[in-house]
Amino acid sequence: MILISADIETQIIDDIMQQIVSKTIEHGEKLPSENELAKKYKVPRMTVRNALTKLEERGYIYSLQGKGRYLKEESTQIQLHLTGKTSFTDKMKEAGYDLKTHNIICEKISFNEQLFQNVNAGKEDNVYKIGRLRYINDEPIAIHYSYVSEKMFPKIEVDGPKIESMFGYYRKLGYKGFTSKKSLLSITFPTSDEQQLLSCKSMVPLIVVESDCIDINTNKVLEHTKILYRSDKFKYDITMD
Repeated sequence: MILISADIETQIIDDIMQQIVSKTIEHGEKLPSENELAKKYKVPRMTVRNALTKLEERGYIYSLQGKGRYLKEESTQIQLHLTGKTSFTDKMKEAGYDLKTHNIICEKISFNEQLFQNVNAGKEDNVYKIGRLRYINDEPIAIHYSYVSEKMFPKIEVDGPKIESMFGYYRKLGYKGFTSKKSLLSITFPTSDEQQLLSCKSMVPLIVVESDCIDINTNKVLEHTKILYRSDKFKYDITMD
């Protein structure tokens, strides 16, 4: 049977992935050159280049100009509970990770029926989007977006740009305990802006977790949360607390 170029491209990807999984290729090791792979598979260099480009887009390898392509160093796997009553900041500090947070956005959003309903806001109310970029060991790993109603937090326009931990902010306002409604998990791929923020390629999947944060004492919804996690930086523990 004669394999067409696309079939061989897939075969090259599968073969290299198998070598990665079986640890035949070590992290940081240089991959065979385009010429070597083209000769091995008896295909044009362009077919090999396309296969390697896809592996690079998926975040498995990287290239150094004039030197070749290398298998990425092994990622730090971070155990993260996707459910629970503790903030991301507290979880990471308790686990001993070097966490840094940068506030990247505080803006009033246009009316969105579902989002506004989530935070008990009407069409005439203002809802703000607070974004924080999370780093561990100086690597960007997650973007946290919190949607909060100005009706619930009258000073959010002023306070928002300075917030790094929403739970910390709520505690300062007298809220002590938190819970959540159902959490929704989905998969997406990063936009160009998210690629830049997270230092990842377009084909690195992002795990999206959405939920509402609720004050235990009053049962009031404090925020709707949407978190984008780099899928190559975590192992996931979804055990209920």
